Amino acid sequence: MWMVAIAFFGLMLLGMPIGVVLGVSGAIGLLQLGDPSFLAMAPKRYFEGLDMFTFMAMPFFILAGELMNASGITQRLIAFAMSLVGYLRGGLAHANMVASVLFAGMTGAAVSDAAAMGNTLVPAMVKQGYSKPFACAVTAAGSIIGPTIPPSNLMVIYGSLMGVSIAGLFAAGIVPGLLICAICMAVIGALGKKLGLPKGEGRPSLGNILASFKDSLIGLTMPAIILGGILAGIVTPTEAASIAVAYALFVGFAVYRTLTLNQVVVMLIRTARITGAVFLIIAAASILSWWLTFHQIPQMIAQAMLSITDSKAGVIGMILALLLIVGMFLDITAALIILAPVLGPLTLAVGIEPVHAGIMIILALNLSLMTPPVGACLFVLCSVTGEKLERIARALTPFLIAEVAILILIAYWSDLTLFVPRLFGYIN
Repeated sequence: MWMVAIAFFGLMLLGMPIGVVLGVSGAIGLLQLGDPSFLAMAPKRYFEGLDMFTFMAMPFFILAGELMNASGITQRLIAFAMSLVGYLRGGLAHANMVASVLFAGMTGAAVSDAAAMGNTLVPAMVKQGYSKPFACAVTAAGSIIGPTIPPSNLMVIYGSLMGVSIAGLFAAGIVPGLLICAICMAVIGALGKKLGLPKGEGRPSLGNILASFKDSLIGLTMPAIILGGILAGIVTPTEAASIAVAYALFVGFAVYRTLTLNQVVVMLIRTARITGAVFLIIAAASILSWWLTFHQIPQMIAQAMLSITDSKAGVIGMILALLLIVGMFLDITAALIILAPVLGPLTLAVGIEPVHAGIMIILALNLSLMTPPVGACLFVLCSVTGEKLERIARALTPFLIAEVAILILIAYWSDLTLFVPRLFGYIN
């Protein structure tokens, strides 16, 4: 076990890709079993780790988000958000949050949200008088709404690995995503006068709202197709994702006529690269997961944690602390794949409903997307805006505190999360 741990952390410190770290560590674990025939299991486990039909939803959701963004939907959604909240002090910051909610229903990825809003809203906010670190902080805080409100690639991975209803996870993500938006808007409102945030002119106009709603209706229809079809039981998440791609292609080519074949080829290549990187992590992690299961390490960790406290509240606190710390240093996809099989039995042991456990784990890891040193959304915003990471991180502090408060609320008040899944019959 020590050899595997040394290999894992040693390769990470050397900066090796996380997929390589997981695969090599797993292979060393197999060699340590003493029989060379065990090593022959590595290729078999590698491919079997990806042999899940539900994984097909991921590339479709990624491609659908790329297509809708390139079609000009993002700008229309931002205009609609501005018509709703642009009149408030810090109106453009509020619109950033509302647009993140609308955009979340198309991409399911925080990095895509951060890149899209970073390229469009951050320059607009700076031009209107916001400081660049604050504009980036607002965008980073809103970006984690993407993988919280369905569709969510992390929910697809978790549901596939743990045998939990993906549709149930999608339904459970709605309330937490809206709560994150609401509390971040409350933070913006509280900081408005202190930071001297610009105030919009006039009051919202019904005519303007209706006009921008009409202009963005085609884009707003896509989340309705995805979520409505899944929750109504008409389509599976994988089928909904493929329908979303077909709808995005139709909008881009036939309605807005903003897409070209060359753009689609570039997006297909980008989708293949993103999907390939994620699938490499999943496949390599399956080798290490088998080794962990063989030695019953998840059960040992669960027993060790239960020996500290067997109370539900205490276990939830330990899980949240573990995830928030691990997420600061490890890619969240890798963290999810490694820790889900460990934490799953532990949550069942203390009576946590599987869908609630999944949302709690996913939301905790989502927060790490905006915490240094590995926060992916921070690096994306640094790249697209040229702002320094430490300045964004400082401006992000009040938003991070507020979102951790939402995480704690969601973790300890299960009925709040499970209300929608129960409404649609995914859990009792």
